[in-house]
Amino acid sequence: MLDVSRSGYYAWRRRPESERSKRRKRITKRIHQIFVKSRRLYGSPKITQILRREDGERVSQKMVANIMRENELRSRTVRKYKATTYSNHNYPVHENVLNQTFVAERPNQVYMADITYIPTDEGWVYLASLMDLYSRKIVGWHADARMTKELCITALEQAFKRQNPVGSVLHHSDRGSQYASHDYQNKMQEYEMVGSMSRKGNCFDNSCIESFHSIIKRELVYLEKFKTRKQAIQRIFEYIEIWYNRERVHSSIGFLSPVEYERRYFHAQQVKVS
Repeated sequence: MLDVSRSGYYAWRRRPESERSKRRKRITKRIHQIFVKSRRLYGSPKITQILRREDGERVSQKMVANIMRENELRSRTVRKYKATTYSNHNYPVHENVLNQTFVAERPNQVYMADITYIPTDEGWVYLASLMDLYSRKIVGWHADARMTKELCITALEQAFKRQNPVGSVLHHSDRGSQYASHDYQNKMQEYEMVGSMSRKGNCFDNSCIESFHSIIKRELVYLEKFKTRKQAIQRIFEYIEIWYNRERVHSSIGFLSPVEYERRYFHAQQVKVS
């Protein structure tokens, strides 16, 4: 029926599997493992980098994309969502010192701050976050039912306590009333931080931390439905502290996790001293 001779068929059956076929099966299995470990969030670019770094595989992104398509491995992230803060107030504002210079030479040199909101069946949960520009690590965060200056101050206090920065830190945020408030500015002065604020109506000035809030929306909020605020806050904790900071790789820092990237910096400094 297939127009193949009996001898030819059995010769094919006895033929050993090629090294190319074995390699593709090995890579396919590893792609499955990485994809599942990433919570089914990584696409072919990140998986390609992990295969190259951790497995030493000389593999192209096109090959990884083809294998993922053949095995129906599709990232479950969804479209971005943007939130804004209230900036129509009478508080003084800082100049845009950062000026879209989204590069830092060391940890605790630049912190970027922003607020976003997350829906639950009980109402909104507001999340204030601070990111270390060097490592993209979320160094401080706090979530609550109200978008107040206390929400942001608590996140700032957590960041300072955790990181214990040496020297001055440039603190960049939008012009939201929470960040411009006297209480928040007094706390920054206590921590010897230098203020910087985005220009009015320019979302790109604070794009790094806004990008994080877009990521947490795509990878967590839009994939789950939270019945209570408490449930949402618990999942935010797990996402930031366990997944984002310690496991999730970032292309901007060499496809490492923020904690690992920060650790390598301090290790390199210790080696220089010794």
